[in-house]
Amino acid sequence: MRAVVLVSGGMDSLVTAAKARRSGRDLVFLHVIYGQRTAAREQRAFDDIADFYRPRRRLVADIAYLRTIGGSALTDPAAPVPQEGALSPGGASAAADAAGIPATYVPFRNAHLLSIAASLAEVEAAGEIWIGASEVDYSGYPDCRRIFFDAFERVIDAGTRPDTSISVVTPLMDMSKGRIVREGLRLGAPFELSWSCYVESEEACGRCESCRLRLAGFADAKVRDPIAYSQRAGS
Repeated sequence: MRAVVLVSGGMDSLVTAAKARRSGRDLVFLHVIYGQRTAAREQRAFDDIADFYRPRRRLVADIAYLRTIGGSALTDPAAPVPQEGALSPGGASAAADAAGIPATYVPFRNAHLLSIAASLAEVEAAGEIWIGASEVDYSGYPDCRRIFFDAFERVIDAGTRPDTSISVVTPLMDMSKGRIVREGLRLGAPFELSWSCYVESEEACGRCESCRLRLAGFADAKVRDPIAYSQRAGS
């Protein structure tokens, strides 16, 4: 089975890639630049992870027009990325709107990513798209829920050749961050190559929501995160 794996460069996509590799899939890696603040650092993480796993093909796609559309603290340099503050029991930041959607949500981003992945999968005759979304310790983004991926499978089925069959695989959907870390360690995933910080590109800030979720996962797994932080949560 050939699979397109969406690899952002972050911890979750790294473990997703590790699981796809262990499953014996013939891998195609896809990285998408969407106008995010740390795009260059994330692409470097992607390149390092791809060098480690050596997929049959790697592709970097640029949809930085999402920055022009705006609506997210990740793409709008004038909008501050929430830092510190409490995390809800599900992991989402307390700095969210009335619907519980955080400022770092990029409107309908995963639909753009999956559309590119579906095109690539059809060309590569891949039967699967793997993405590292989770509904346990996550930021509350509506396009990270399994209900969304189920719906997108139907879109792919309706919009591709009649003989095309592509499923969206979400191997981390029911995993907490701690469990994701433990699974990555079991699989020998190179966490030191990954990058999760929403703000910085040299040393992770340790204060943004993504850093705090990541650090909480390593703390739960009782392992020290190997990347450098200017400040670690709780210090």
